[in-house]
Amino acid sequence: MTQIEAVDFIFTSEAVTPGHPDKLCDLISDAVLDCYLVQDPASRMVAECAVSSGVIFLATRIASEVNIDIAGAVREVVAEAGYSSGDFNATDCSVMLSQGPFLSYALPRFDLQALDEPEFDRITASNQVTVFGYACRQTPSLMPLPIILANRLVRRLDEVRANGELGYLTPDCQAQAAVGFRAGEAVNIASINVLATQQSERQPGEKQLRDDLIEAVVKPVIAGFEIARGFDFTRLVVNPKGAMVGGGPVAHSGMTGRKTGMDTYGEFARQSGAALSGKDPIRIDRIGAYAARYVAKHVVAAEFAPECEVQLSYGVEQAQPLSLRVRGFGQGKLDDAEIARRVMQVFDLRPAAIARAMNLQQLPRERGGFYRGLAVYGHMGREDLDVPWERLDRLQQLKSI
Repeated sequence: MTQIEAVDFIFTSEAVTPGHPDKLCDLISDAVLDCYLVQDPASRMVAECAVSSGVIFLATRIASEVNIDIAGAVREVVAEAGYSSGDFNATDCSVMLSQGPFLSYALPRFDLQALDEPEFDRITASNQVTVFGYACRQTPSLMPLPIILANRLVRRLDEVRANGELGYLTPDCQAQAAVGFRAGEAVNIASINVLATQQSERQPGEKQLRDDLIEAVVKPVIAGFEIARGFDFTRLVVNPKGAMVGGGPVAHSGMTGRKTGMDTYGEFARQSGAALSGKDPIRIDRIGAYAARYVAKHVVAAEFAPECEVQLSYGVEQAQPLSLRVRGFGQGKLDDAEIARRVMQVFDLRPAAIARAMNLQQLPRERGGFYRGLAVYGHMGREDLDVPWERLDRLQQLKSI
């Protein structure tokens, strides 16, 4: 390998394709949620999925006025993820369901469109959670660069598998992007690791696989990044442990919520340990994370600070957050307390207020599904999906205080 310019540190983030067992579980959990919300936007649901070998287990708590074919929805997700044949496939896998009602202490169904604002205090957090939001100036979407790069790599990996360009790839692939930083700025791509599983009669050798991935995946992706100019392809590592055959649930198990780091900021910033997928749009551990990102992005876009972390802490049976903390990491034009004061004047961070302002109950019906699209390639920075927490619709209000 040739030397690269000196950096203060190198940060790595990882992402996986939809066929990775953990992501498959996230997809299943959110696809089932979408099915309920499309027909009954006031549905309440928590879903936990696990997959291993030829078995998918889905446990749900549901309060809804509709019934859906859950097993059919599960098999549809498995097929669309690329598992239509082989040892694990949508037709032959066993789908085991455990379905129960919401417990008596949990919140009932709420149609937020029918509630007046004073009634929002009735909808409280059903569990204690501290959530975090983050934004920075590393990318136009105000997201950390390593996770954006990793997500684009796995999205391209899945595209070339699905369209047949590299049809020998299985649905289960991973990519890791290492970015060098100096004086707080991203200055180079230090390395890229691609873990690509293969399984077909025309499976290529090691050199051919590497050449294929360079031309079909890596070059098209890094072409969109200024710091990738002159990237030294000796710093591309493909299957560092050797040829990978198979993959997916027959090779390793999966579970909903095990990839929270790649769902949020690629571990560049703090995130709650709670899963995002499989939870209805009143569950505060999901929508609180969206609200925290929404606030942090506004703070950075308002140029109050070049990077920002927002911390929200919620207590059981309380609507208002117990605490709001804003951190500008000592770089803000305003001090943290002043930024927090402005935030509290502009943003209503009660669960019902978040869900109503972002239209989170109605989006699945309006778009024919919504949450399933978030289960892969990250929940944050998703400008491709026009998610409401990425909008800057309160920017002028925040700046004018």
